[in-house]
Amino acid sequence: MWDPCSCEQRPLPLSPRAQSVSLVLLLFLLLPLGPPWHAAAQRCPQTCVCDNSRRHVVCRHQNLTEVPSAIPELTQRLDLQGNMLKEIAPAAFQDLPYLTHLDLRHCQVELVAEGAFRGLGRLLFLNLASNRLSALPQEALDGLGSLRRLELEGNMLEELRPGTFGALGALATLNLAHNALVYLPPMAFQGLVRTRWLQLSHNALSVLAPEALAGLPALRRLSLQHNELQALPGQALSQARSLARLELGHNPFTYAGEEDELALPSLRELMLDHGALQALDPKAFAHCPRLHTLDLRGNQLDTLPPLQGPGQLRQLQLQGNPLWCGCQARPLLEWLARARVRSDGACRGPRRLQGEALDALRPSDLRCPGDPAEDEEGEPAAARPRAPPGALREEDGEARPCPSACVCASESRHSSCERQGLQAVPRGFPNDTQLLDLRQNHFPLVPRAAFLGLSHLVSLHLQHCNIVELEAGALAGLGGLLYLYLSDNQLAGLSAAALEGAPHLGYLYLERNRFLQVPSAALRALPRLFALHLQGNAVDHLAPGDLAGLQALRWLYLSGNRITQVSPGALGPAPELEKLHLDRNQLREVPTGALEGLPALLELQLSGNPLGALRDGAFQPVGRSLQHLFLNSSGLEQISPGAFSGLGPRLLSLYLQKNQLQALPALPGLSQLELVDLGGNPFRCDCQLLPLHRWLAGLNLRVGATCAAPPSARGRGVKAAVALFEDCPGWAARKAKRTPSARRTHTKGRRWGADKVGKERGRL
Repeated sequence: MWDPCSCEQRPLPLSPRAQSVSLVLLLFLLLPLGPPWHAAAQRCPQTCVCDNSRRHVVCRHQNLTEVPSAIPELTQRLDLQGNMLKEIAPAAFQDLPYLTHLDLRHCQVELVAEGAFRGLGRLLFLNLASNRLSALPQEALDGLGSLRRLELEGNMLEELRPGTFGALGALATLNLAHNALVYLPPMAFQGLVRTRWLQLSHNALSVLAPEALAGLPALRRLSLQHNELQALPGQALSQARSLARLELGHNPFTYAGEEDELALPSLRELMLDHGALQALDPKAFAHCPRLHTLDLRGNQLDTLPPLQGPGQLRQLQLQGNPLWCGCQARPLLEWLARARVRSDGACRGPRRLQGEALDALRPSDLRCPGDPAEDEEGEPAAARPRAPPGALREEDGEARPCPSACVCASESRHSSCERQGLQAVPRGFPNDTQLLDLRQNHFPLVPRAAFLGLSHLVSLHLQHCNIVELEAGALAGLGGLLYLYLSDNQLAGLSAAALEGAPHLGYLYLERNRFLQVPSAALRALPRLFALHLQGNAVDHLAPGDLAGLQALRWLYLSGNRITQVSPGALGPAPELEKLHLDRNQLREVPTGALEGLPALLELQLSGNPLGALRDGAFQPVGRSLQHLFLNSSGLEQISPGAFSGLGPRLLSLYLQKNQLQALPALPGLSQLELVDLGGNPFRCDCQLLPLHRWLAGLNLRVGATCAAPPSARGRGVKAAVALFEDCPGWAARKAKRTPSARRTHTKGRRWGADKVGKERGRL
């Protein structure tokens, strides 16, 4: 129709039917142009839970042997932990280009193929912890140019090949703790130009190549505690010149001197705690001008010189050292006051100052003995501090003894005869030797006085030597010995007479021998024993008194034996015991009675025992101290409501994954939990589980609990599956207290994409 008042033609109005047809046509035209995730979101593997609002997919503990193929393309977070993948194939995630977080923990992964992660250019976080990786191919991590954090903790990596991390130019944190690394080659971390924290703790590192840490220009924190470093690797450490925090505790250092050349101009915190340090050179840290905190706790220092160089030092931690507060300590006190350095630590002697805090003393309080043989209170000269190791060296140019098959280093006072095919313990080492390495030779017998003359020896390595017996007096004269390694031998017994002569022994390693019972008499001859390793033997029971009386014992490892019973009184009283590992034994119940007398216990490991059930009060004796409890893979089918009674005040982590729990009572008393893992249990999500659901809903933690029954609920999270419990008796009262908006928030996003697609179509 033509309108004479207008210069444009207007369309005739459409009938209602024509309008309907037009809308349908418009819908078909617009849908292909819409975002592709509408269709993709409807896909979700049967064994997984897909979260619409957060683009998360969770497929935990489903016994998957390969990556599911039907995961929505726009998934950003994928959680596959607790499956059985074993191998990550090339381009395994190529259809998931939007992934930012990928969790592959506890998946029994043994191999990561070259190019396994290609196509994941947006990935920020990759977790491969707690798998079975013994090596990483050179191109295994290719394609991860945006990765910021890589977790490889708890694998079996024995070596790192240069170039392995070359494609990770954006990586900020690399965690390699709890592996089996013994050596770091040159340029091991080449390409990590933005890495700020490198974690290498709890390995077996004894050697760092001089260029091992080269190529880490941004490194600010390095964790090397709990390794086997026998000397300060100054040359390697000085490659990381941006370091601000260096953690070297729990390594068997005995001496730190100027020759170690620790040149770190940015270093602020240095941790050298709980080692075997007996002496420090005044210039040991002369090239660390910004050092603010120096932690020397738990060493063997009886004296300390004023330190030269760290002009900004403000805190010196000396607690747990046998400090001798005689007149030779006056320069230290004067320097502490002059430099305004705060210090702790207490005097071991003389008697009149025993137990006095170092920072409460004045230089005038420290007296010199009047008699060369005794001090002012009649104490023998033998009780006074040792001379520093440097005073024990021969004059320059004088020949030093050393057995022909061995290497003896005068600077570090280490002697090594490793893998020399020796048939007997050699003799003739330098008198000032502090570390002796005889591992991987063949001498079934260690004879009497085998190490005579080595009174300064601190660490003795006798692993893999096929030793069947230590004769009485085998360690005679080793008054300074702290570390004795007898792992991987053929020992079935050990006498007290064999250990006589080593009264200061603190760390005894007896794992993977042939012990059928605990060598109780021998252990009672070691009043200062700190850590006992008896893993992987054939001990079948612990009788009363087996480990009682070890007043200084802190760590006890009995994993992987055949223990069926721990009798009351077998362990305690042990007033200092902090760690007790009884995992992978044959215990059918928690040894509650044996936990009496352990007032300081922090960590109890019972995983891998056929426990079946937990009765009321199972952990009551250690309720005031226990912080970490491990009960995973223990065949648990039932837990009594009062099983964890008394554990509330201190417990921080509870591990119950991979059991047979269909139900679990609420645990409201555990109010301080920071971690609880319930994954891998076949929970039956009916009304009997309502108390657990309510308790979990009140925790701001990821718990890993999923439903196995009824079939309609399989794979859904116990914590989030509100709809499964809405018809249960007692639910209505709780529901009435919640606002409509809260209910909407709680149920939002149960299905990936279904609600969103419906809304979009309704809008059209």
